[in-house]
Amino acid sequence: MAKTLDRQAVLLLIVQALYGVANALSGTFVPVYLWKASQSYTLIGWYTMGQYVMSGLTFYVAGKWVKEHNKMNSLRAGIILSGVFYCTVLLLGQQAKVYYVPLGILNGMALGFFWIAFNVVYFEVTDPDNRDRYNGWAGLLGSAAGIVAPWVSGLLITSMQGEQGYRLIFTISLVIFSIGVILSFWLKKRHVEGVYNWKHGIQQLMQKGNPWRRIFPAIAAQGVREGVFMFLVGLTVYVATQNESKLGTFSLITSLVALFSFWAVGKMLKKNNRKLAMLIGVIMIAIVILPLFWKVTYATLLMFGIGTSLFMPLYIIPMTSRVFDLIGQSEESAREREEFIVLREAGLVLGRVIGLSSYLIVLPLNHSTAAITWLLFSVGVVPIAGWWLIRPFLAQQQQA
Repeated sequence: MAKTLDRQAVLLLIVQALYGVANALSGTFVPVYLWKASQSYTLIGWYTMGQYVMSGLTFYVAGKWVKEHNKMNSLRAGIILSGVFYCTVLLLGQQAKVYYVPLGILNGMALGFFWIAFNVVYFEVTDPDNRDRYNGWAGLLGSAAGIVAPWVSGLLITSMQGEQGYRLIFTISLVIFSIGVILSFWLKKRHVEGVYNWKHGIQQLMQKGNPWRRIFPAIAAQGVREGVFMFLVGLTVYVATQNESKLGTFSLITSLVALFSFWAVGKMLKKNNRKLAMLIGVIMIAIVILPLFWKVTYATLLMFGIGTSLFMPLYIIPMTSRVFDLIGQSEESAREREEFIVLREAGLVLGRVIGLSSYLIVLPLNHSTAAITWLLFSVGVVPIAGWWLIRPFLAQQQQA
């Protein structure tokens, strides 16, 4: 039976939720904001590339800070830098299109500092018995943020003249980030031990028979899909409708479905059914892209979005839980948790860069709806390879 979450885990969930709300309010609309200023798919791609690469580098460098010094300060630095990012976009206004790569780098740094610290603290406040429950709640709260925040943002942007709506939502995000920083001081200062090993990831991947030689490419397969879907779906909805309010409504509906799905999967998922659940998940998140081949309209995009929200938890919860279970499988690996979390992020970043590279090759040459649909489908089927790679480890847990 799954264990309940203690107070530190609940507080971490609240901080994560606030961070998610602030990013959901404004983050959904940053690519749209840049698109409106530039009308360039290439610019959006390079902004996102700067974000992904800097996020990975920050993870790697901040790993030493998190392991040997104060990981809570890294968490706070991430939240503060996110606030600085939105403040910079506010100040730049239309000139943001000129500084798209530095903006991507700044956002990537903020994400890197926050998520390296968050993932280590998440590992420390959960265990294999309550990790699925935590991930279920995290997905639930993330979906709740996605329901209200972008919908409110879309309404404000469309109802206010010029850039006033964007200025307001970026300002609200700044306030929420500030609340997140304040609440983080109630998270206990975590114990630090050991010396950060800069070569740890390479050592794991070079070692014959090491499980990470299969886990790493499985994580990269997740990243390939994320690298394109994280920004292109919202941008496609906006380009198809030319209406921020409709993008907000799209996010509201899909997040409402995800809310239910994360709750149900988090409740029902057990170690003995993770393998089958994940297989169903990876197949279905590819199949739901098919309506877009018929026609890219708001209705077919909604069908695709609802389908993705319904089946994504079946894939993402077992994937995340199994990787963190592997990190905590022995005292030795648990002591190297910071290095393993950096290795996990390296897999995600590698996958995201591969996925985004395909976008940067295809979209500048052909940004027709057919090209976008084929790109979404091509990267959308890659997680099936991730399931195939991770399935022996899911089977081990099932037998245990």
